[in-house]
Amino acid sequence: MAEELIGIIGGTGLGDALTEHLEDVELRDIETPFGKPSMAICVGKLGKRQIAFLNRHGKGHKLSPSEVPYAANIFALKKLGVHAVIGSGAVGSLREEIAPGNLVIVDQFIDKTFRRTSSFFAGFAAVHCEGAEPVCGRLRKILADTAKDIETKTHPEGTYVCMEGPQFSTRAESLMHRAWGGDLIGMTAMPEAKLAREAQICYGLIALASDYDCWRPHKGGGDKQTLLKEIIANLQTATNNCLELIKAVLASDLDLVCEDCDCRKSLDLAVWTDPAQIETADKEKLKVLFE
Repeated sequence: MAEELIGIIGGTGLGDALTEHLEDVELRDIETPFGKPSMAICVGKLGKRQIAFLNRHGKGHKLSPSEVPYAANIFALKKLGVHAVIGSGAVGSLREEIAPGNLVIVDQFIDKTFRRTSSFFAGFAAVHCEGAEPVCGRLRKILADTAKDIETKTHPEGTYVCMEGPQFSTRAESLMHRAWGGDLIGMTAMPEAKLAREAQICYGLIALASDYDCWRPHKGGGDKQTLLKEIIANLQTATNNCLELIKAVLASDLDLVCEDCDCRKSLDLAVWTDPAQIETADKEKLKVLFE
């Protein structure tokens, strides 16, 4: 177990906070067929686990959601030998019961993105991965069960609506997302989760609620600076809660990596193209995904 390399992707908040807790850090610059990842990957120890940590938005939060190199990020983690990833990201809440500062262990997505590379296999072959359960049920259960032992309100499931951004929703859109059955609104979970499935990586996501989006009118009397301070404070609370959960998961003796998990076999029946029609060079370029 100690030798398993666990991937952690930090979003807004956790992207800067987690690196302070790593020991024996080595920065790894990884080249991929999809360009460079958001930044060098920090390989180090957190407790008794070996982890590969990637800040999704890059150094200094430079990359907007549409500019994050999702394909390069996931490919680089797989190339390092990561078979399980815990992702995190700030979201707006679309439900009264999901209060700012709460955590949500996401189980479903509605993908509204349209400007991003959402598959590794364009020009390679017709590859269709099953996506009915878009996160690893085994890893999600570990996160949800571990959350019961920490003093943080954590919702064990939730549907994440992923919009393109970078602008936030209109009120009409926010109300529509609620009507669709969305529980959270964010900008970064897709195509990250889809690409993890194509890479045969177990993927779980912790969402950090920072506000109620714009469907719920803000209380009067506060100026924009006051509102911004409130959102930042909520995000800091959620970040601390998320860090506590991740540390608890990593401190456990649970098997975060399971080679018999269905996620680790997601390409078994996914390639529909006649193998004879797939270029040898393409097979070599993407062989990491099939390992």
